[in-house]
Amino acid sequence: MILGGFLSLYQNTGQQPPGGGGFIQMLIMFGLIFVIFYVLIILPSRKRQKKHQEMVEQLKSGDKIVTTGGIYGTVMGTKEDRIEIKISANVKIDITKNSVAAILTPKEKTK
Repeated sequence: MILGGFLSLYQNTGQQPPGGGGFIQMLIMFGLIFVIFYVLIILPSRKRQKKHQEMVEQLKSGDKIVTTGGIYGTVMGTKEDRIEIKISANVKIDITKNSVAAILTPKEKTK
């Protein structure tokens, strides 16, 4: 009822009722949504991934680590795509570099 009166008002004046906005406004909205998505989701994820990659590249023999599965161990050696860790007296396992959650060895301060 109200909408019918609104449309009849425009029919009497010869003007077009306000449209949905158009193609340009829709592109601007999609662009704005993409920028917000990029800033809130993708950038922090990339920063976290870069920080983790730097941490893993700095691993050396003797570092104590914990894996994402909760296994504590000591790094015995590193290879291109995996790390050999000692988890018990005579138990050594190979894990992927991505499965290192944290380094437990405190960093030495250099002057």
